Parts: sequence; structure tokens; C-alpha cells
Amino acid sequence: MIVTSNNYLEMGRSLVNMIAVDDEHLALVGIEFTLKRVKPDCTLACFDTPGKALSYAKENRVDVAFLDIEMGGMSGLQLAKSLKEIYGETNIIFTTGYSRYAIDAFAMRVSGYLLKPVSVKAVAKAMDHLRHPVKPPQEKRVRIQTFGNFEVFIDEKPLKFKRTKTKELLAYLVMRGGALCSNRESVAVLWEDRPDCAALQSQYRHLVLDLTNSLKSADAGDVLVRQHGYLAVAPEKFSCDMYDFCAADANAVNSYMGEFMTQYSWAEFTNAYLGGLEK
Repeated sequence: MIVTSNNYLEMGRSLVNMIAVDDEHLALVGIEFTLKRVKPDCTLACFDTPGKALSYAKENRVDVAFLDIEMGGMSGLQLAKSLKEIYGETNIIFTTGYSRYAIDAFAMRVSGYLLKPVSVKAVAKAMDHLRHPVKPPQEKRVRIQTFGNFEVFIDEKPLKFKRTKTKELLAYLVMRGGALCSNRESVAVLWEDRPDCAALQSQYRHLVLDLTNSLKSADAGDVLVRQHGYLAVAPEKFSCDMYDFCAADANAVNSYMGEFMTQYSWAEFTNAYLGGLEK
């Protein structure tokens, strides 16, 4: 069973992302009710098996985990260890009907050990004394605009490129959405009317160097992913209207006016695809 707060669904994130895990239904409902009273603005996901909780944690950063200890298949102590391996700053708070596990629990440097039934006061006190203070999510400094003309903004200031082809290379990589692009593929796109040759490969290497330096000078070097003979972007390092559009973000959908990277002819097919999605 998973219950996610409305705040998370509406805003895309919240200040604290919490999970609760208990294989007893009534106990899980009780801890869910209590946590929502203490932290009504949090993201809360509830699970009746450790396996489901682990699958969630692999895809979402878990700030605080409320775990029962005696569960079938995997104990809460084992689950806590696995959660810490995924994200070392997850705060573990055990909720159990037994005091005999307290020594083992505190040896794991947990943030709390609460005996059932868990009270609002006990949860609030544990949340006030977390071993790892919850870090608010950082805003992405890099914003990439693809609707209309392609533009790149760092802290809302336009990023200037020494060469127009450097900007075009980044635009193509963004359109590919994080997929690795070979040198030959990029050259064929950037110089579509010229056959590949040593001279073009040399020009391309200069473009890659220029793009790398341009991003590094803006302290945004992690946007670019380089492997031998391949380039890509790291989508998680920037915001992009096209990516938001494909994720059905309302603002992005409303901002799309049928124009996509209008300065590049190779973007026409993607524009047609986006137009189809809009319908």
C-alpha cells in the first residue's frame, strides 16, 4: 500500500520525504495518521512489505523512515541497513512493540526508537532531533528553453557561446534527452550537407572543447556527459520545457505554441512529434 500526500502531487516535491513500513495493516494505518498530524506538508509513502519500500527508495530520496522491526521476509533492522546503503543520510526511526531491540537499533545510530502505540508527541520529539537534518531540495541553476528558439539560462541569465555551432551541438544533445550520441552522428547533424571527413572531425573536437569550457565557466560542467567517442547531457542537472511537456506538466503544455528549436531544421521532426502529443 502506498499513500502519497496531495502536497507532493501538486508541487512535485515537499520539504521532507518520509516512508512508513509495517506488515500489520492497523499499525500502518495508525502510524500514517500520526505522521500526517505531525508533518501535514510532508511526502508520505506507506508500505506493508520491506521489498516495496526498497523499490521506492531506489527511485526516491527518503529523508525519514519509520520502520517496524519484526516483519516477515526482512526485519526492520535489515531494511534500515539497506536504506542507508541507498542514501546514507536517511533518518531511521523504529516503531515497535518490543524494547529488546533497542541496543541493536541504537548501535546503527538511528534517530529514534518508539514503542507502539506511537504517539504524536513521541513522533514530534523524534522529528525535532533527527541525526541528519533534512536538506531542502536545491533549485536547478540551469534552465533550457526549447520552445521557440533554443536558449540556455544560468541563474536566469542567458549563456553566451563563442560559436553558433557550439550552441547547436548542445541543442541536439538536449533534444536527444540524455541518450549518448556518437561523434559521427553529431557531425552528420551539424553539417548535414557535407560528407564526413578529417577536417569536420577536427572542427567537431573544437566544438566539444568549446562547449565543455562554456559550461564549466558557468559552473555548470555537470550538464555534459562525456564518454570516449560519445556525448550526452544529464537531464537531471537542468530544467527543460520539452522534458516537462513530455511529463504532462501543465505549464509546459500551455507554453508550447507549435514551435520547437526554430533555428534548427533538424528539429522539425521532433516538433511534429510534440504537436501530435498535444492533440
